[in-house]
Amino acid sequence: MSGTAVLAYSGGLDTSCAIAWLKEDYGFDEVVAVLVDVGQEAEFETAVERGRLAGADDVAVLDRRELFAADQVAKALLANALYEGRYPLVSALSRPVIAEAVADIAVELGAEAVVHGCTGKGNDQLRFELAFKAKYPGVRVIAPLRDRIWTRNEEIAYALTRGIPVEATAEKPYSIDDNLFGRAIEAGVLEDPWQAPPEDAFLLTASPLDAPAPTEVLIAFEAGLPATLDGDELPLHELVAVLNTAAGPYGIGRIDMVENRAVGIKSRELYEAPAALALIEAHRALEELVLTKGELRAKRELEPRWTNLVYEGLWFHPVREAYDAFFAATQARVTGEVRLSLQAGSALVTGRRSEQALYSHELASYGTGESFPHDAAEGFIRLASLETELLARLQRAPVIT
Repeated sequence: MSGTAVLAYSGGLDTSCAIAWLKEDYGFDEVVAVLVDVGQEAEFETAVERGRLAGADDVAVLDRRELFAADQVAKALLANALYEGRYPLVSALSRPVIAEAVADIAVELGAEAVVHGCTGKGNDQLRFELAFKAKYPGVRVIAPLRDRIWTRNEEIAYALTRGIPVEATAEKPYSIDDNLFGRAIEAGVLEDPWQAPPEDAFLLTASPLDAPAPTEVLIAFEAGLPATLDGDELPLHELVAVLNTAAGPYGIGRIDMVENRAVGIKSRELYEAPAALALIEAHRALEELVLTKGELRAKRELEPRWTNLVYEGLWFHPVREAYDAFFAATQARVTGEVRLSLQAGSALVTGRRSEQALYSHELASYGTGESFPHDAAEGFIRLASLETELLARLQRAPVIT
């Protein structure tokens, strides 16, 4: 095959080898590697050099941190997105912005194929490929690591014989994916769900057993999104970074779970997302203060549906956009402040206030001056119990045979 392939490039061993495979095994004349910065810990200059040595005709580095925060991260916060009630979609959120950047370059170049480095066992193949097809309909999608199963030692040997620099020649203990929203850790000893996570798996968080004395932070929200932290106005990607640093030493955001992958298997996963869990906790508390009961009920029903869609790679599906439109409509009044106590293993809401609050002290209080209309309660209960009483009479009536 001749033509151009555009690769979603991470700078690691797998996608570096994929550059060479695309030329040697798939016959492409030109390979363009696209490295998208979404806030991951990476040495980009080293990754670019490795890509060129692997045979890439060009290595493009695109900074998408602010876009990622303003779009995917912001929408996840508005949705209080926690897959299976626990995972804040760290990796799932980054894939659409990476895939869209790759597809845009592929369209611009008229490329014959787009390429990702996912295996056939993970969720990310869905996320990349569904995004590719949404942004470049009809393009050929290639997954070299799904087409051929390579051991890590085989990949290392392949890389060394072709002059591709390899950082280590031994098996890495874990597989890591990270971005500004958090870290995902899997493989190695973690594949045994009985095995306790070793401390060296963690980077953003310390053990809750070693947590310092509790401290408080104040988060101000505007239209549902965090705008200031302890009075400092920060763009979202910077606010997340600062809160990660503040909450991490308390062990906040450590998640150890066996989750249900989209491909039908269970997987033991570790996550670190201190800011994500703290912000979702604070956002939910503010919503409870200002939203009506009907809004809260409807939103809490839709939040897991939104989360499942994104987890399964359907970021570009119109139903996700429809959910977002509903969420946005509910957030106009979600403006106010939430006080969090950062303590061992948890970010605890200790206060919330808003000029839009539907909480009324006069109505809720049992103290002097309360204004609840007690005389209306009896009539309310009589109406609410009509159906219950009718059903009870029917159940007690004698059966005529």
